[in-house]
Amino acid sequence: MVTQILDPTDERVPIKRQLTPRPEALHGTIALLDISKPRGDVFLDRLEELLHERAPGVETRRFMKPTVAKPAPQPIKDAILEECDFVIEALAD
Repeated sequence: MVTQILDPTDERVPIKRQLTPRPEALHGTIALLDISKPRGDVFLDRLEELLHERAPGVETRRFMKPTVAKPAPQPIKDAILEECDFVIEALAD
């Protein structure tokens, strides 16, 4: 099976990216990144509940972009990289 990653940015020559290998189990700390779209927080609230039910040892930390229109500011990216093992980005309307 071939996986194709689509990137919505305007790249004239798409950047080649590799998928990160999936872990066998979730552990450590998961960053939940709200990208500031409406109801993204509702989605993340429910996802956080499910994560705690299904992976009891997992911790979650919440982060939020100031605007959906731009990439996350570097301080947010740095905090996620320093404090978390995984990241889940919420996209909802």
